[in-house]
Amino acid sequence: MIDTSLDLTTLADGYDSGVLSVTAVMETVLARIEAAGDDHVWIARCCAEEVLGRAARLDAMPREEAAALPLFGIPFAVKDNIDVAGIPTTAACPDFAYTPERTATVVQRLRDAGAVLIGKTNLDQFATGLVGVRSPYGVPRNPFDARYVPGGSSSGSAVAVSSGLVSFSLGTDTAGSGRVPAAFNNIVGLKPTRGALSTSGVVPACRSLDCVSIFALTSDDAAAVFDVACAFDPQDPYSRPLRDEPLPASFRFGVPQAADLHFFGDEASEALFATAVERLTALGGHPVAIDFAPFRETAELLYSGPWVAERMAAIEPFLRSHPDSIHPVTYAITSNADRYNAVDTFRAMYRLEELRRAASAVWKTMDVLLVPTAGTIYTVDQLEADPVALNSNLGAYTNFTNLLDLSAIAVPNGFGPLGLPLGVTFIAPACHDRALADLGARWQAETGLTLGATGAECPPPKGQSVSSSGISVAVVGGHMEGLPLNHELLELGARKLAAVRTEPAYRLYALPGFNPPRPGLLRVADGDGHAIEAEVWEIPVARFGEFMARIQSPLGIGTVQIQRMGAVKGFLCESRGTAGAEDISHYGGWRAYAADRLQATTK
Repeated sequence: MIDTSLDLTTLADGYDSGVLSVTAVMETVLARIEAAGDDHVWIARCCAEEVLGRAARLDAMPREEAAALPLFGIPFAVKDNIDVAGIPTTAACPDFAYTPERTATVVQRLRDAGAVLIGKTNLDQFATGLVGVRSPYGVPRNPFDARYVPGGSSSGSAVAVSSGLVSFSLGTDTAGSGRVPAAFNNIVGLKPTRGALSTSGVVPACRSLDCVSIFALTSDDAAAVFDVACAFDPQDPYSRPLRDEPLPASFRFGVPQAADLHFFGDEASEALFATAVERLTALGGHPVAIDFAPFRETAELLYSGPWVAERMAAIEPFLRSHPDSIHPVTYAITSNADRYNAVDTFRAMYRLEELRRAASAVWKTMDVLLVPTAGTIYTVDQLEADPVALNSNLGAYTNFTNLLDLSAIAVPNGFGPLGLPLGVTFIAPACHDRALADLGARWQAETGLTLGATGAECPPPKGQSVSSSGISVAVVGGHMEGLPLNHELLELGARKLAAVRTEPAYRLYALPGFNPPRPGLLRVADGDGHAIEAEVWEIPVARFGEFMARIQSPLGIGTVQIQRMGAVKGFLCESRGTAGAEDISHYGGWRAYAADRLQATTK
């Protein structure tokens, strides 16, 4: 058994240097699980022989093959409403269990990328709840204080990551199930844009709203898993191809007005949120007080409207035939579907469209919404005494996101006087998943918090040197060596690291209205992109803010995937900026395009 953090950076560095083997890491994982005892995290585990056999095969792989696997030797867990072939899926209801013949698309993508499945985790039954106490398999133990709820519904998935039992895990998130447990476990919870990760092979909660979510120790880790898991799946009718949208270099973040912020009597949580506003401002954000009313009313629609009937649609035959097999609170919530008819449903749909229009007006004033992930945390006893009302309190800042088609990431924010963690969530419109993860990485570096309940230090964000002397940035246009804007990098003391090409996942556009001319790099769906010529430059950390301030809309800094280098910071363009712009991807880069245009003008 070895003593190591399971964050992706530490493991990748250990594998690359030969200090770690996959077998040693998996032996450590199995030993930690054994030492944790009956923590109610797992519903089913892969047998040790299977885990160690997979590890041995990875260790025996030629180095070049191993390097091609982005999640080589990374242990992970899966919420037990997501199918893995040969392992029963229970959704935390033993009588509902079935054994799938096919592994869920999203799980298979992770395994194909080198990740090692450890097992399937506990949850609020049928993913109904934000608390983690509604399971016949027990309450997963909150690693900070077992008297308090772990958060749900993805309770076991969050505790497994926080406790250092796996590097990352999959949850689901319909109303906050991938974010509230992250807050209560001091980890990151990425709730992707609806349709970004396939839900094929996932037991539905509300099928039109469900998302597969990612729990990780760091925001960079969540982004790395997202990059592997995100893909269009023709077998999932709700899957859709996505284009990355960066955040502006100078971003506005919305904060609900004081009257709209509720901490349910938790003064420590309120103080922590005030600190979060100050921290995000220090990271270059500009706070804007916003009207939270359309978001609040949308949140109320989810459980106080006919969408609860969609939960019934997912399990109606089983619920009608096995009422005694279902947790009493889950049964009470789901059976509320009988209160609504088709007329109610259409009226609610009309109201939702009105609220979307109202929310879109608010989005014109901000780029990111900052909210508490949850206003407070409760003990298990408190939840059992008042299960519905207190659960509703925990969803005040989460329930609206999927109804409004938003992306979100929950990140650690600090600890209250009782030693319990609480977090905040960054929310943006759809397709900002990677941009939010980038912001989350900068945030984690600023907080200085350790990872989960492990006590391990957070590694530097990707794209930043270990010595923190500089930040690596990929440029694809006028900032390249010898081109008109390169002097801006040189004046900042930047140095060129490498001439590279992006992964074939981008399109390049000649943007109108810039002098000198500039390109826009846009991330596109799998199979629709090109590899684009780029250069990676290292900018001194002390001058990076100055560099960011010069960037003009619709350009921004996001994460760019570079061949043989991985993810670095780099120029990206908002999709709106490419409307009417010339697609120059077939040139393979800005230099070839500029040379061709110069030749054309001199004829």
